[in-house]
Amino acid sequence: MLGIMLFGRGRVSEWVHTTATWLVALGTTASAFWILALNSWMHTPAGYEMINGQAHITSWFDVIFNPSFPYRMTHMLLASGLTVSFLLAGISAYRWLKKDTAKEVMASLRAGVFVAAVLIPIQIFVGDLHGLNTLEHQPAKLAAMEGIWKTQNGVPAVLFALPDEKSQTNKFEVAIPNLASLYLTHHWDGEVKGLDAFGDKHPPVAPVFWAFRIMVGVGLLMLAVSWWSSFELKRHQNISTLTAKVLVVMTFAGWVALISGWYVTEIGRQPWLVYGLLTTAQAASTVPATNIAFTLATYLALYIALLSAYISVVFYLANKATNKLENKSPAEPNSINFTEYKNA
Repeated sequence: MLGIMLFGRGRVSEWVHTTATWLVALGTTASAFWILALNSWMHTPAGYEMINGQAHITSWFDVIFNPSFPYRMTHMLLASGLTVSFLLAGISAYRWLKKDTAKEVMASLRAGVFVAAVLIPIQIFVGDLHGLNTLEHQPAKLAAMEGIWKTQNGVPAVLFALPDEKSQTNKFEVAIPNLASLYLTHHWDGEVKGLDAFGDKHPPVAPVFWAFRIMVGVGLLMLAVSWWSSFELKRHQNISTLTAKVLVVMTFAGWVALISGWYVTEIGRQPWLVYGLLTTAQAASTVPATNIAFTLATYLALYIALLSAYISVVFYLANKATNKLENKSPAEPNSINFTEYKNA
């Protein structure tokens, strides 16, 4: 199905190509459902009982639809949609800067920008709900995300700081008084637990703190860029050169926000592998550390190579489409057929 979706345009009928595309979308969504159900259970385990040190399932429904799963699943699907929207808008803007203003280029630009403009405020709302769920079930993670060292009322929202675990303080802190209490407890003077409430059972603060700010910062930038681009497209039926350049820079913004979010999720779970039940140290492998390091380095090298190849091919195809358009005679239609890529 994936092959038909990627390379079948012009080789199979339109309905076969469309069906293959829908099947790929449904298949990946189903896969994400089960992956995130398992991952969410490791964060908020439910539907089990402990017998002789082992977790035995008492309700598969509660296991699958555990407390954090609905929020994590929705958050991830929206993040995927935003990642694709900015990829589509960025590549279209790249072709626009190459003076390729063909009908399909403008259509894909509008689709990417408008979908992003709709999804990003929904994502911010869902992210807030996910944060409240984290406050309830994983308060140590949330304290690290917010840089809250001491349990207190009227907690400020820390915009910038350098968390120092030795002194358990934030250096060079820039914060807005009481704001964190307001959006976390919906009370101006609400109490929020700090890292001091969890002893040594809390994640490393700096990576979680900064990954969270990267995710939120990129998300707010995506909101501003998508709304401004939508405004230009609605008002002028086109975008400015500056906006196009910004969209090209933001092509992989969704991926950056998504990876940062997963850093928050997985590092923020530490020191637990299954929250409250099994620590990472207890589940550590007996395989020598050098072997694990070699495997990790191999995976990283492979994915860096694949990512580099993907980015280069995406922009190669964008350039190829533009060059094909430039070489067309005036009598030919102003469009590019996907079958022209078959020898790329």
